Amino acid sequence: MKQRGYLAIDIGGTKLAVGVVSITGEVLSSDKVATPQTNVWDTLRRLVKSQRDATDVDLVGCGVGCGGPMTMHGELVSTLHISEWRDFPLRSSLQNLLQMPIHIDNDAKALVLGEVWCGAVTGQTDVIGIVVSTGVGGGIVSRGKILDGRIGNAGHIGHLIVEPDGRLCACGSYGCLEAHTSGRSIEAITGKPPADATAMVVQNTGRLVGRALVSVGAIMDLRSAVIGGSVALGFGKPFFDAVQNELDRSARIEFIRGFTVCPVGLGPLSPLVGAAAVARNLGCR
Repeated sequence: MKQRGYLAIDIGGTKLAVGVVSITGEVLSSDKVATPQTNVWDTLRRLVKSQRDATDVDLVGCGVGCGGPMTMHGELVSTLHISEWRDFPLRSSLQNLLQMPIHIDNDAKALVLGEVWCGAVTGQTDVIGIVVSTGVGGGIVSRGKILDGRIGNAGHIGHLIVEPDGRLCACGSYGCLEAHTSGRSIEAITGKPPADATAMVVQNTGRLVGRALVSVGAIMDLRSAVIGGSVALGFGKPFFDAVQNELDRSARIEFIRGFTVCPVGLGPLSPLVGAAAVARNLGCR
């Protein structure tokens, strides 16, 4: 009997990744390319076809994690960091290409689903997952279910205002978490890529993420967070210590006291496992 699995797609402002993930969460194969400035769909289509055609796994469905915002189920995607995608028909484009069940969600919602499935917060029923990368996104699992909201964008912590009258964000508002802590924002503020950030920048990034988590925790009755993304993982322990210090300082109301944060357990593979978890969560087993 052939092994069964998922075609997993991760779409971000920095990279496009496609892989095959087993039904138990193991990444069996993968490939990635830098996200181009133009012709993003053509690049993604070639990557998807390459992975699909090369595998002998019985693909039960395709899961996609993609930066938002988007309409429900990824019918129309307007990823802020892919300028040519405004109301891009992602789901129908993939459906026409693959002719299999397609399930799409925000990349941070995908990440938290993957981490609850087989990562750092396996089995937890109430947790927020955050991606701190080119942009900043979030997804919330409450009582064991992913929160969607009105049209699928629930949990988008990147556009919670953490600095009143702060920097202009790509969304058009001022002072958003993303405008101060994303990779692109850090580079715009400091003139250097996040990899060259000073200790002060790392600490301030963690402090602002912690500040946002306190607010979300109070609204959603949460006290657990898992964080991934190239900026967060690249900054490493000093970043996570700064997040935790802010949580310890500011999460004082009793029901969120003891709020803890941890890095993703699946490391750089978390986006692909998360994409597979989107398909798994929506019925492809």
